[in-house]
Amino acid sequence: MTVKELLKQCQQNRTAVLATNFYNFETLTAVMQAAQKMQAPVLLQLTRSSIDYMGLRQAVGMGRRALADYGIEGWIHLDHGGSIELVERCLDAGFDSVMIDASERPFEENVAITRRVVELAHPYGVNVEAELGYVAKLGQTQGGGFTTPAEAARFVDQTGVDALAVAIGSAHGFYKEPPRLDIARLAQIHSATDVVLVLHGSSGIPHTMVQEAVANGIAKVNLATEIKDTFMRALKGVLLQSDEIDLRKVFPKAVAPVVEMLCEKYRMVGSCKAE
Repeated sequence: MTVKELLKQCQQNRTAVLATNFYNFETLTAVMQAAQKMQAPVLLQLTRSSIDYMGLRQAVGMGRRALADYGIEGWIHLDHGGSIELVERCLDAGFDSVMIDASERPFEENVAITRRVVELAHPYGVNVEAELGYVAKLGQTQGGGFTTPAEAARFVDQTGVDALAVAIGSAHGFYKEPPRLDIARLAQIHSATDVVLVLHGSSGIPHTMVQEAVANGIAKVNLATEIKDTFMRALKGVLLQSDEIDLRKVFPKAVAPVVEMLCEKYRMVGSCKAE
């Protein structure tokens, strides 16, 4: 199954795939253990900063090896690709899916850049995701710049993109105020175009609200901040209670809380076969 087929299947079944970022061996292990336990498909995400940290081929190699070792159906996705150059590198490295994020550019520039990525990626059989509207990134102010149904339909028609991250009230990173998703707007966007819709910034959104979004068209739910936060909180707790200097003994103790959190997220999106 390809990523395109997976996302379309989720869209038809009113479920979503949980797309999880990983940052090192331990967070990758947590994703694998949770997915194996829940019998869920895995969409591993890498951002430019993670690629710069681990190295492109090293990161892809880790992901592919983990999927094989755990016997899990899964794919590798570029999250928030900020340039065509990075997309090209990821296509050459064998990514199954790529995101080009030109959402902070004017509409026509976003269209042109996204259309170019679609032209590059589709001969590889690779899924292409883009973003339209204002989904606040780390350090940015939340609110405003929501995606409109008309612009979403026009954007998809002019780019040929496979999946679209929409701005309906979510934000990347921690929420300063309780998040509120505009489900009515989401439903209107879903009615205006049959493109696969993506929710970014799911960390911290109540599970019932995410489930309502899935019921109204979201077929891919991104999760990143809570993975980092859960791991680091657990690790800090271990370090405060131990003088151990062998990281091979310390780091694994921070994996279990991430696994537990991820299992709940797989239940939330409805993509698991277990239970």
